Amino acid sequence: MNAMSANESPKIDTSRPHPARLWNYWIGGKDHYAIDQQVGDQVAKVFPSVRDVARHSRLALGRMVRHLAAEEGVRQFLDVGTGLPTRDSVHEVAQRVAPESRVVYVDNDPLVLAHARALLVGRPEGRTDHVECDVRDPDRLLAEAARTLDLTRPVGLIMFGIMGNVVDDDEAYAIVRRLVGALAPGSFLALNDGTGVLDAKGRKAAVRRAVEGGSTPYAVRTPEQIAAFFTGLELLEPGVVSTSRWRPEAAPSGPPAVDAACGLGRKP
Repeated sequence: MNAMSANESPKIDTSRPHPARLWNYWIGGKDHYAIDQQVGDQVAKVFPSVRDVARHSRLALGRMVRHLAAEEGVRQFLDVGTGLPTRDSVHEVAQRVAPESRVVYVDNDPLVLAHARALLVGRPEGRTDHVECDVRDPDRLLAEAARTLDLTRPVGLIMFGIMGNVVDDDEAYAIVRRLVGALAPGSFLALNDGTGVLDAKGRKAAVRRAVEGGSTPYAVRTPEQIAAFFTGLELLEPGVVSTSRWRPEAAPSGPPAVDAACGLGRKP
């Protein structure tokens, strides 16, 4: 396993893979355990494009945050399911544009929060905070976020790679409605999740391998089902598209599509 601090929290279960640590492994990070690498390799064997999905998801997240900070004037961000810290995390991208930006990171993995508290420290003009909470408890999530964010002013709600972990469709849509409903007009929802459009067989096998290895179940939704999370919002161009094709910064013909879809919507 990769090196970790000797003073690890006893709440961290190193015998089971965790979605945040799997994601970290697939994007080339170092903050994972042997079980995450083992299951991550098994998943990649049956679904080889998983690393492209992970990489393009990080790139799309950066583009959306830059747009919100630079073009929409958003100065508050709520990143739910933040995952382990990587280069160009939300506060780095936002505060590069607007140093006064405030960012709250939310995750339910104690390892993620331990790393976040140590590494995700923003500029003194702004503020970062970290909340250990499950997305299935949106009321508590909002209450904790309100300690740092002013929910009467626009917020960029970021939900990248998190809602697939809520496998019941009705529950998943209700959670997003509750979170968006609590935000001020002019807020935004940035949401990204996996699809099985390009390699349905591989994606299905990948989910099965991950669950068999001890990870949490994951619901693969179609682009149309992902678009339904934006009901009542004003989708920004180009709408809900393959994650690699949301306003790519290079390649005139556009990068190849990946098995994930994302969108950015404004609350009227």
